[in-house]
Amino acid sequence: MTTTMDRPASEPAPEEPKKKKHDRTHWLFIAVIVSVIAGIGVGIFAPEVGKSVGVLGTMFVALIKMMIAPVIFCTIVLGIGSVRKAATIGKVGGLAFVYFLAMSTFALGIGLVVGNLLHPGSGLRLTDSAAGKGAELAEKAHESGGLLDFVQGIIPTSLLSSLTEGSVLQALFVALLVGFALQSLGSAGEPILRGIEHLQKLVFKVLVMILWLAPIGAFGAIANVVGQTGWAAVGQLAALMLGFYLTCVIFVFGILGSLLRMVAGVSIFKLVRYLAREYLLIVSTSSSESALPRLIAKMEHLGVDRSTVGVVVPTGYSFNLDGTAIYLTMASLFIASALGDPLSVAEQIGLLVFMIVASKGAAGVTGAGLATLAGGLQAHRPDLLDGVGLIVGIDRFMSEARALTNFSGNAVATLLVGSWTHTIDKEKVNTVLAGKDPFDELTMLDSDHGSRAEEPAQARTPAAV
Repeated sequence: MTTTMDRPASEPAPEEPKKKKHDRTHWLFIAVIVSVIAGIGVGIFAPEVGKSVGVLGTMFVALIKMMIAPVIFCTIVLGIGSVRKAATIGKVGGLAFVYFLAMSTFALGIGLVVGNLLHPGSGLRLTDSAAGKGAELAEKAHESGGLLDFVQGIIPTSLLSSLTEGSVLQALFVALLVGFALQSLGSAGEPILRGIEHLQKLVFKVLVMILWLAPIGAFGAIANVVGQTGWAAVGQLAALMLGFYLTCVIFVFGILGSLLRMVAGVSIFKLVRYLAREYLLIVSTSSSESALPRLIAKMEHLGVDRSTVGVVVPTGYSFNLDGTAIYLTMASLFIASALGDPLSVAEQIGLLVFMIVASKGAAGVTGAGLATLAGGLQAHRPDLLDGVGLIVGIDRFMSEARALTNFSGNAVATLLVGSWTHTIDKEKVNTVLAGKDPFDELTMLDSDHGSRAEEPAQARTPAAV
């Protein structure tokens, strides 16, 4: 038997197999499921306790939101800074915006069609307790101002404040500026890019640490919702809820699924399975923003170029709100029917046109769906404003479907835009969705994808190849 002493000096010793890091994150998501069930139990049997622990869910979502701006900044700067042709980014952004406008309009139209088929709210009469709530929510919606105020709000107070004020669009704007600046610097900007690459690793490490608090956040959020509304409110308005959920399912698996299959050749069912943990996180927090950093990381791992992911995903979270669009039209029809004043066809068309504009500002408003609905009705049909109070009781349950649909729409949009701009590795997409290349839950980083895709060969270091 040959030993180390017998082996010639020129013969290299065989490499010891690397120990694979044990992924313990599946226990985390099992804990989230248990926490959701426990939260429901507390909300039903001890509603006051459920309301008191709601702050746990609020704090967890706040921790996730704290990381969104740094994640977007690092992703976009690394993506754009490494692409040698600025026209590529412009093409991605242009296609994404046109797609967002077309798809959100389509979603609004579907909401109207289903609302007319189901006639939710027929025969209901609002109580006096509903009055006044709509005006309060409308005031919140109009706090963000008009179109010019919205555009002005994209410009941050300073370069660094965009990373601290929590605005997705401000972070996106500054990251685009920095990315294009580094792109124009050429090789002189390489050290800065490498520094931001290390910063990204740190950001994702902090994010992974925060995600271990998900069970606590999920427990607080669910206990608070159930404690406030109980099952009575859900049963009273079950028709609207079920109709809305059914519409969202048809939209995601029927409309988006068909489009994804035709354009990218990807199965929506495989994509949903790949994003299963993100869906669970959204359900437990009622916020699609809680999964935004993970969506960026997973889309990069899936094979979409980092520059495309960096432009499409953050922009989509502001302009591609398919679930919110469906909600706005269905809820408007519900309120009109509940007040005994159904909308005529002409009024519905006018509402559709108005909501196309109103839905684009939803991302800038806290409690976007409900506040935007109130603001839209106040401007289009003020007489229906007080009817918003009837929706308040079940809005948090409907927000689950809104968030899931918005998230799904942005995941599909990333793959579609990547296919149209040829910034996607379809071979890797098939490999990942087949389960042969699992996502690294411990680092959430895919080090050899995206940032160096268009780097000159001579500029790469041995570690980067």
